[in-house]
Amino acid sequence: MTVAVTIAIKAYNEADNIAAAIESALAAIAELGGGEVVLADCASTDGTAQIASRYPIRVLSLAKPDERSCGAGAQLAYQGVRTEFFYLMDGDMTLIPGFLPQALAWLQAHPDFAGVGGNVKDRYLENAEFLIREASLARDAHRREGPVDRLDGGGLYRAAAIEHLGYFADPALRSFEEFELAARLGVAGWKMARIDVDAVLHSGHRIDGLSLMWYRFTSGQMGGAGTLLRAALGKPHWRYTLAHLRQVRAVATVTGWWMLLLAGAIAGAWLAVALLVVIPAAFLGFRRRSLKLGLYSFLVWNLAAIATLRSFVEHPRRSSLQGKQLAFTVLHEG
Repeated sequence: MTVAVTIAIKAYNEADNIAAAIESALAAIAELGGGEVVLADCASTDGTAQIASRYPIRVLSLAKPDERSCGAGAQLAYQGVRTEFFYLMDGDMTLIPGFLPQALAWLQAHPDFAGVGGNVKDRYLENAEFLIREASLARDAHRREGPVDRLDGGGLYRAAAIEHLGYFADPALRSFEEFELAARLGVAGWKMARIDVDAVLHSGHRIDGLSLMWYRFTSGQMGGAGTLLRAALGKPHWRYTLAHLRQVRAVATVTGWWMLLLAGAIAGAWLAVALLVVIPAAFLGFRRRSLKLGLYSFLVWNLAAIATLRSFVEHPRRSSLQGKQLAFTVLHEG
C-alpha cells in the first residue's frame, strides 16, 4: 500500500537554491510512489516563489511579511500539509535519495514516535561557523543515532502528533523552533529519534564567518534561546526546556565569568582579569585545534549570552499561536 507523504519546504529568499530543493523533493515523492510537495514562502523578495511556481507543487506565501520568522516558516509549511506524514526541510537543502523510504518505514514501525530524522550533511564548509559545527556534530547527542530531544535540520513527522498539540511552531521564535516543538511533544508523551542514514545536503550561508555571526546577532537568531525560555514560562514544557536546552548552561557560565571579571576589575586584580580572558580563549583554541576558530567561538559565546539575556527580558513580538493559524495566499496549486 502506497502511503502519501508531503514534503514541506520553508524558504525565504532562496532563489539560488530553491529549484534544486524542489527537484530533490519531487524525486523523493516519486521514489515513494505518492505524495505532494509544498513550498511555504515567507514573502520572499528575490523571486523564490516565482521560480517554485514553475513546478507541479503548491506554493503558499505568508500574507503578512512582518510575521516573517523561522517559527513562522515552519508553521506555514505545516499548514500546507494534507497527508498522514510530512517531511520538513529548508529551501537551501536537497534530499538525498533513499532516505525518505527508510524514514517512513521506521516511523510506521514505531507508533509512539512523532518524528524521525537522518544525517544532515553540510555542503560548504567555508566559514568558521560551519567548520565548528561540523567538528561538533559527533559530540551533539541530538545529531547521533537514537532517541533525540529535537530534529533540527529537518525530519519526517506524524501529522496526528502535531494536530494533538494544535500548532507546529510559534512565530515569535527566530530560532529553536524544532526544539520548542520537541519540548511540547515530549511533555505530551511523544518521542523523537534520528537514524544513521544521510537525509539532506545543506548549502547554508556562503558568507564569511564574522558577517554570518553579526547577521545572527542582529537578526535575533542568536538570542532565540531567550525567546524560547520566555515563551515557555508557566507552561508544561518549561522544565523540559530547562533540562534539555544546553544554552541555559552556556549563558549561566558566561554570566558567571562576567561577574568574575567585574569583581577582578573592582578589586584592581588586573593580572587575574587578564588570565580570566586568556585562559578561556586558549582553551577554546585548543579544543577547536585552531587559534582562529577558538577566538571565533570565544566571541560567539559572549554575543550569544548577550542576545539570549536580551531576548529573555524583552516581550516577544508575537505571542504563542495557541491553536491559531497564519494567514497566507496560495500562489500556485501545482
